Amino acid sequence: MKKIYLFLILLLGATSVGATYKAGYYDKMDGKQKEALKAAAKECVQNHTRLNYTDLPTYWQYTDVYPDLVNGSRRWWDMYSDNVYLIYSNQSARQSFSANKMQREHSVPKSWWKKDGDVEYTPAYSDMWNLYPSDGPANQAKLNYAFGETDSPKFNNGVTKVGPARTGLGGGSGNVFEPADEYKGDFARTIFYMATVYDDLDWVIPYMFRKQSWPTLQQWAVDMLLQWSRTDPVDQKEIDRNDGVESQQGNRNPFIDFPELAEYVWGTRTTETFYIKDQGGTVTPPIVGEAELIRPENGMALDFGETAVSQVSMRPLEIVARNLTSPLSLRITGADRSNFRIEVTSISAADLNTADVYKLNVYYAPKSEGVHTATLSLYDGGLSLGKDVAVTLQGQAFPIPTLTAVTALDATNVSDTQYTANWTEAAEVVDYYVVTRVRYTEDGPQASELVADSNSLLIEDRDADVTESYTVRSSRLGFLSPASNAITVAKSNSVVGIENTQPLALGHVEGGFVVLIDNPQTDMRIFDVSGRLVAEYAFVSGGDMIELPTGIYVVVTKENQKPIKTVVY
Repeated sequence: MKKIYLFLILLLGATSVGATYKAGYYDKMDGKQKEALKAAAKECVQNHTRLNYTDLPTYWQYTDVYPDLVNGSRRWWDMYSDNVYLIYSNQSARQSFSANKMQREHSVPKSWWKKDGDVEYTPAYSDMWNLYPSDGPANQAKLNYAFGETDSPKFNNGVTKVGPARTGLGGGSGNVFEPADEYKGDFARTIFYMATVYDDLDWVIPYMFRKQSWPTLQQWAVDMLLQWSRTDPVDQKEIDRNDGVESQQGNRNPFIDFPELAEYVWGTRTTETFYIKDQGGTVTPPIVGEAELIRPENGMALDFGETAVSQVSMRPLEIVARNLTSPLSLRITGADRSNFRIEVTSISAADLNTADVYKLNVYYAPKSEGVHTATLSLYDGGLSLGKDVAVTLQGQAFPIPTLTAVTALDATNVSDTQYTANWTEAAEVVDYYVVTRVRYTEDGPQASELVADSNSLLIEDRDADVTESYTVRSSRLGFLSPASNAITVAKSNSVVGIENTQPLALGHVEGGFVVLIDNPQTDMRIFDVSGRLVAEYAFVSGGDMIELPTGIYVVVTKENQKPIKTVVY
């Protein structure tokens, strides 16, 4: 049995060598998704040598024989029984096969594609990826039944079970064939191969296959086979058989070389793009339990508050899900749906099942004034009926505000350690005020921004030995007013009022600099270190923020021709 084989491998000190396909063999699959990925996989592996059906035992001696000997003889690897079928040293493979009364078993029964009494018109008839050596009684018991699971087997030899299908399985087949747990993944990957390479066959018995190139498999079969593949992952037996089959008929099974390929085509990763370089990592674990969407709760609201028309607000929606078997779909509906958007319309089940919390960015971009509401629905993913979730999206849009500058007033309550910055109240309704504070240190001006809810702000970390200044802007819906005049708090503890002026100075902020002047200046020009003019402004005021890429710049204005050097980081 497979588990014994793996144990022997470990005793011998060997390890799995992994996929050994030739460079470039699967290149057509790179960068594909779902249906296109399946079609590309077919292109990569469909061409192979068509073997003689009668001669299959001759080929199987290189692919379906245990690596260990029994009393000095080789043993057929039969996935349908635990009987010991030996190949004696004086026998050919075909002689042993005949002497043991073994049979050539089609995993996907040939009667499923039979046309006008003919089953040999397709290479599937002798494709080694669809045929295995089989115990005779087990083969006769399974007949042409669908794969499935049964709770009351009529035939059970310890490896093969045949009996009535468990509810939801079988696709109409009265009885089903259930392989042993250690071979369920092997057979699942066989059927994935058949559904990929022979997706153009006219399937006359539709238990598991559809008469379509996509998705080819019936949904119940997809769900069951994916779970079989997860619970019985690729092992050394399949890796070795993959190499062996390629040596005999010239093609490989991509679902063995890439254990997650089926998830990208039919399962938890269908929203993801397949890249060969990303393969070989974590595989999808078995799905245990019912699919559930823990967060968000059905009926909750995501409130964007107030936003200006044509502006964009973003809110993260936390999603927590477990045991999803397919991607979670998302859709926005309602009369106001055009005012809201999401970056994706589906999220892979693999991402959701493995993440503690998945954060979906939801955007409100109102196109008109007023209150807007819509519904974000989360569904699919294998969720049972009635488990879908609806989230209410709501926001209110206002016109883009027109803001006028406030007037900065003298600082009050000035001491060696603190002072209160003051300014007039805004003439318009505002959300808050932004105070730009600049400290003139030995290392140059150091700017920072503070937020105040009213028209004053207590500064509690003043250094009496450092001169500083402040300007103020009001904010509404994310927009800022022009900057106020600058108030200077001198290091002598005296206050220089609004009538005093200061020359051009630049305050460092991340991604640019802040202009520090009392009165507006004109014709600002900014040069890089090579002397190239990179930006110019006809008019600048105190508090204006100039954004620039990282670098070293030289700044001049008409009123201040002496160049000022600044570094943007």
